[in-house]
Formats: sequence, C-alpha cells, structure tokens
Amino acid sequence: MNIIPYLDLKQINASFEPHLQEALIETLQSGSYVQGEAKRTFEEEFASYCGTRFCIGTGNGLDALKLIFTAYLVMGRIKPGDEVIVPANTYIATIFSILQAGLTPVLCEPTLESCNIDVEKASQLVTSRTRAIVAVHLYGRLADMAAVHDLAKRHGLLVVEDAAQAHGACWQGEVIEGRSEGVLRAGNLGDAAAFSFYPSKNLGALGDGGAVTTNDSMLGEIVSRLSNYGQHKKNVHLHVGSNSRLDEIQAAVLSVKLKRLDADNVRRRAIARAYLEGIHWREREAKSLRSPIQNGGMGLDNVFHIFPVLTDKRDDLQTFLGTCGIMTAIHYPTAPHRQDSLSDVSPKKEFPITEQIHNEELSLPISPLMTDEEVNRVIACINDFFDRDCKLK
Repeated sequence: MNIIPYLDLKQINASFEPHLQEALIETLQSGSYVQGEAKRTFEEEFASYCGTRFCIGTGNGLDALKLIFTAYLVMGRIKPGDEVIVPANTYIATIFSILQAGLTPVLCEPTLESCNIDVEKASQLVTSRTRAIVAVHLYGRLADMAAVHDLAKRHGLLVVEDAAQAHGACWQGEVIEGRSEGVLRAGNLGDAAAFSFYPSKNLGALGDGGAVTTNDSMLGEIVSRLSNYGQHKKNVHLHVGSNSRLDEIQAAVLSVKLKRLDADNVRRRAIARAYLEGIHWREREAKSLRSPIQNGGMGLDNVFHIFPVLTDKRDDLQTFLGTCGIMTAIHYPTAPHRQDSLSDVSPKKEFPITEQIHNEELSLPISPLMTDEEVNRVIACINDFFDRDCKLK
C-alpha cells in the first residue's frame, strides 16, 4: 500500500531543485551568514509581495509577534499589563508572545463556521485597559478584517495579524480604511503582522524563521533594532533587545520558494475544492462530519495551510484513515487554556466552541504536490468510513 503522508517535506524541497541547492551554495560561498545580502533581498521581496513598506526577518514566528508588542511598548502605544484580545483556539505561541511581552491576553471564542475570532464576542471583552486585538488567520483563512477594523476604530485598538498560516491569502471584502485599492494580502491588513516560516508552512524555510511586516516606519525601525540586540548601529544599543534574526541560509531558501508560492496556493485550493465537493458531509446523522469552509472560505482569502474537518468521531476516523495508508494531523489536541502553562489565563471562564474545535478537528493531507489520484483516495476512504457506519446503524 502506498502511504499518503500528511506532508512530505523532503518531497516538497526536492521539487525546488536545482534552484534550492544553487542558492545554498551561493550563500555558503558568499562568506556572509548573518545580516547579509540574502536577508536584505528577501525582506525587500516579501515586503513587495505583501504590499507593505517594511519587512524585518526574525528568528521565528513567536519572536516576530513578541517583537511587535515589545516595539509598541517602546513607542508608548501600550503599557505593561495592558490587555490584548486574542482567539482562544489559536496555536499557543500567539498567547505566549503576549505574555512574554508583559501584556495580558484576553481569550475570545471563535465562530464555529470559520474557526476565526468572533468579533461580536470580542466587542464584549473590550475594557479601559484593552489596547490591541490579534487577528489570527487560522488554518490559512483570513479573519473578518473589516469587522476587526470596525471594532478597532471604535475603541482605538491596534490591529496585529498573526499570519503564520496565511502566506499569500488575499482580502476580497470591502477596502480596509487606510489601504490602497486592489489586492490586499495577509501582512498588509493591520498595523503590523507576524509570519512564521517553519518548514511545514506554505512558505517554509529549512529550519526556523519569521518576519514582521508593517507600513509604520517607526515600528519597523524599532523591531529591527530589538531583533538585533537593540542596536541602532554597531555597539550602540538603544533598547534592551534580543537575538532574533533571519539567517542568510533561510533567507536564500525563502527567496527561491517565494516565486512559487502563489502557484502552490492555487493547487491547495484545487485540492480543497475536491474535498469539499467529493466528501459526503453529514450534519445530523449518528456521526457528524463538517468543514469550516462549507459556509464560505473557498476564495482567495484562504490558502489552506490546513484543511480541517470537524467530527465527533475524530479518533476513529483518524485510525481508519491510518489503516488505509492516509496520514492525518490534529491542530490542536489540547486547547491553550487547558495547558498547564496557561492555567492562570482566564481560569474561571469556559470556552465551549474552542473546546469543541480542539476535540473534533482533524487535518487532511493537502500538500500542493498531491496527485489527483491521492486526493480521490482520501475522499473515497472518508466516505467509506461513514457509509459503513450508516449501514451498521
């Protein structure tokens, strides 16, 4: 039986040859491995791609978010202990970044239809201490940025994007205030955005990497300093900074892969559409099977870093698919507020929608290199699992 991996990084990286090795050799022979030309080139390319004025490469996505919040502290836009509204069902690193910056995360339920932040519920969480809202584009689908900006404008909040899973996603709604007409990409939909280039991302490095994008020159300058020991120039340290720089090798790899990002996202959407049309979705039968994209989310605003399905028989389905040679993943098995590290965050509040998503979510394979035959096999096995159960009933 041929195994369909959840994501074969070796296969994906091989598909970029010989350009990947050429870039690596060129970087190796350059003799410049930190803060060099490859990093500057990628920063310019990615800023242009996102449509922003600035891009600052960082060591990883968590650092990128933390650097944004720390820069706003330096700028006086927020103060230690201020509140930041964040989705309760995000990856835990989003919440860590707020805590590590000395701020207070306020968890907000998502909508079950999109798995992104419920802005109406977020509006009920705003207090006199609220200074920012984090729009996490979970699974690769953009949050409702028009609603997020409306809330932010009413309360004077900063809008920070967590775009770690949304490289290349395009806003298709009404033009967001302060942005030019035309295509608006993730990274250019708020006051600042953080990206991760972890190897499994739609735009993935060969190790850790991240970036901050923004149109704010002061924020960009301070983030740049903070990521490099707080230096204004060599040996002149204006801030208590850190060491979080995108290295030359990762920058060179990302420049190669960026050229194919849009094409890979097109393929991901095609696979997602095949899943949406081919799988027999069930809402009211003994075993439910739903997808957050059934009620929208098939446009350019979704780059399908993950194709999630929600089922109350997740473990049984995952086991069955495994016997069929189909590998899946869970994003994520434990909700952040259930983690010991966050036991003091919203200890008395319940998050039933978040709990349901974390208890039911299963991620199907959606590599841009999947063949149609493999996609159809996934569909057939899922339908077989539920059809067998219905016959037994």
